[in-house]
Amino acid sequence: MRYGVLGTGMVGQTLATRLAELGHEVMMGSRRADNQEAEAWRQRTGIRAHVGTFRDTAAFGDTLFNCTQGAVSSAVLQSVDANDLVEKILIDVANPLVLSPGTPPALTICNTDSLGERLQRELPRTKVVKTLNTCNCRVMVDPARAGGDHDVFVCGNDAGAKETVKALLRDFGWKTIIDLGDITGARATEQLMPIWLRLYGIYGSADFNFKIVRS
Repeated sequence: MRYGVLGTGMVGQTLATRLAELGHEVMMGSRRADNQEAEAWRQRTGIRAHVGTFRDTAAFGDTLFNCTQGAVSSAVLQSVDANDLVEKILIDVANPLVLSPGTPPALTICNTDSLGERLQRELPRTKVVKTLNTCNCRVMVDPARAGGDHDVFVCGNDAGAKETVKALLRDFGWKTIIDLGDITGARATEQLMPIWLRLYGIYGSADFNFKIVRS
């Protein structure tokens, strides 16, 4: 499988590295083809790693990851050739947070909408699946870091796309995958960010996650 990872930050690099470790061909994309962080990642990762622009990456990947900052995700996806997104799965792991010095991060989209829904509206011929946005990137690819069995959420409009993503999540090591239904479920997972950030402040570590307990 060929994966395109949009974004060269910690999340993008962590996911891209794990995908390459699993034997996939991976291209990491940024605004510039000569992005230094992406090139350093390529050199560390080896022959399965490739770098390019966002446009190159959208064309390369059979399945795409949106690892850009939520505030710019729409603009990034609008910058690529729309034909390169048709019928592809876009795994959206981003959260619509605004970061302002001196204030806690805040959601820019909430309650009656979500970033996942916005991307699906803007890309009606792309299969957007929201997942992994409720945990730290190291936990995304190695659930054991958070200890025991805990939960990851999935939502999206295309049932087949969700099953494909669930299979990849199992390859990452996830055991309990909760399907929240259509893409409107992204409202719920994105709005977990305020409590996640509060818990991170209390624990001083990102190696934790949520688990749903039922009687």
